[in-house]
Amino acid sequence: MPGPRLGLTPILILTPIFNREIDLSKPDILAVAKLHPFYLEALQTLYTVHDRAHLGDAAAFAALAPNIVGVAATGESLVPAALLAQLPRVNVVSVFGVGYDGVDTQAAIARGVPVTHTPDVLTDDVADLAIGLLLSVARQIPQAGQYVREGRWPSGPMALGRKVSGARVGIVGLGRIGQAIARRAQAFDMSISYTARTEKPDSGYRYYPSAKALAAEVDFLVVITPGGAGTRRLIDADVLAALGTKGFLINVARGSVVDEAALIKALQAGVIAGAALDVFEDEPNVPQALWGMPNVVLTPHMASATRETRQAMADLAFANMKAALTGQPLLTPVPECR
Repeated sequence: MPGPRLGLTPILILTPIFNREIDLSKPDILAVAKLHPFYLEALQTLYTVHDRAHLGDAAAFAALAPNIVGVAATGESLVPAALLAQLPRVNVVSVFGVGYDGVDTQAAIARGVPVTHTPDVLTDDVADLAIGLLLSVARQIPQAGQYVREGRWPSGPMALGRKVSGARVGIVGLGRIGQAIARRAQAFDMSISYTARTEKPDSGYRYYPSAKALAAEVDFLVVITPGGAGTRRLIDADVLAALGTKGFLINVARGSVVDEAALIKALQAGVIAGAALDVFEDEPNVPQALWGMPNVVLTPHMASATRETRQAMADLAFANMKAALTGQPLLTPVPECR
């Protein structure tokens, strides 16, 4: 990868473009999404951060774009080839998150721009929430809390839930997080199987060649595969039918991996027993049809949302940005950039 292309002259100017004072001694960074405060505050110690400037005045952004040396993104950000083409001095796209399917990595690589992300530091939190969602939907934990709060308990007990210990769990995607989920499932004496792009013989778990084949053999189907074109709507009507009337779907991957319309139909028709979802196709817009379903648990894409993990993610995203802009080795480039 080429070295950093900085060379900015320290000077303070009042720019009419954004009608505020810009410190040109701090290199310019473009934030393409609303950044977590931990990441934003770290960036602002060394850089001038322009918040989604590309979405406003096109002429104003055209004047700013030649000065942008880094792009700060999140796992849901879009960084298309057309945007990268407007940034001749950009040195890195630093993603706060593991997923980066909205970044055109091939276009970035073609321009000599590495893409980084924040793997590993959020593995435990995502795996913890996956098991939490599995327990919640099987044992109806959120619904039980509401049952008590609404004063319905004196009228009689809730409907029975589904036992988790000893059940069969299938994991779609056996990467770092998938393996962490499997280890947690072992503590519940669950039978573990998986599907992935390639078989992992050393895992000790049973492999199935497709999501449909896996779904037909499990009680709980946990989705943790990467997003992107290759996995778009991987969990479709056929997979849900294979999961069956006693099966539950848990999605902590990307909303794009599940055919949401097919899932709603399956839930309404009793094709599957229930679902627990942390991610959705059109976040933060969740289909109203899911809101009132008694066999559905919903969370707002919060799998990595603990203070400890978000700080670790911010530290790593910032370290990647700083490394790229000072000519140091990147800490965690995405696989395509290694």
